[in-house]
Amino acid sequence: MKIGIFFCLKVCYMNAKIAIQGIKGSFHHQVAQEYYENSVVVDECLSFEELVDSLLSGRSDQAVMAIENSIAGPIIPNYALIDKHNLHIIGEHYLRIHQNLMALQGQKIEDIVEVHSHPMALLQCMDFLKKYPNIKLVEDKDTAETARRIQDKQLKGIAAIASVAASEMYDLEILAPEIQTIKNNMTRFVIIKKENSFLAEEDINRASLKFELDHKRGSLAAVLNVMSDCKMNLTKIQSLPKIETPWKYSFFVDVTFEKYADYTKAKSLLEIMAEYFKVLGEYKNTKP
Repeated sequence: MKIGIFFCLKVCYMNAKIAIQGIKGSFHHQVAQEYYENSVVVDECLSFEELVDSLLSGRSDQAVMAIENSIAGPIIPNYALIDKHNLHIIGEHYLRIHQNLMALQGQKIEDIVEVHSHPMALLQCMDFLKKYPNIKLVEDKDTAETARRIQDKQLKGIAAIASVAASEMYDLEILAPEIQTIKNNMTRFVIIKKENSFLAEEDINRASLKFELDHKRGSLAAVLNVMSDCKMNLTKIQSLPKIETPWKYSFFVDVTFEKYADYTKAKSLLEIMAEYFKVLGEYKNTKP
């Protein structure tokens, strides 16, 4: 039965469509290929909002969404999108991010006047880019889409920051490899869908949660103590202000645990302590 569950979660999606942020050659595309272990059909979306719409409208069956980076930190708007549309996190995948500066064949760094890429990619490479103060930085929707546009429109003097796969797919020359500030640069992606996927309890050792607390002294500390007492390992906590209620915050947390019974106990206590409590996903921890 256990083998059958994992078989259905991945292999059964050989003919399914997976929404990705970006186009083929993007890091999201690479994750989709690695996670599903086959040649998946992807729905290319140039924004995370479009990715969510792909799921909600039925254009795709599951989606790959970046959620945090080891350099740039968590992508809080994506947690908010998952929460707002009642989507479910059913898995995760970690990818080492190698950023490369690329342009049309025959170009040199001295020829470049603008660098276009996704804001997150630019942020991850800022130490390198500061060496070239005369180059204008332009935020774009997707790393791979920028690379494709440079090739399609034969844009001289314009460089992209993207993956090696994108340079090969769109026939661009890498002017500077591995330009990310921290060489051990990793992004965590989550796998989301409209309906929850029910794993066996023994296969679940990570959860993503949201809760809201009464605005009084010690309320957050009390919740953290409960997590500790229940043997939860808090791997991330992030607050997000409630726009409609000044000075009140929602907390998004990720926890890992060894025993599902400990997690169940913590969850039951948090449901009592919090003014609002929600499970965004229960799944298997795959952190390398």
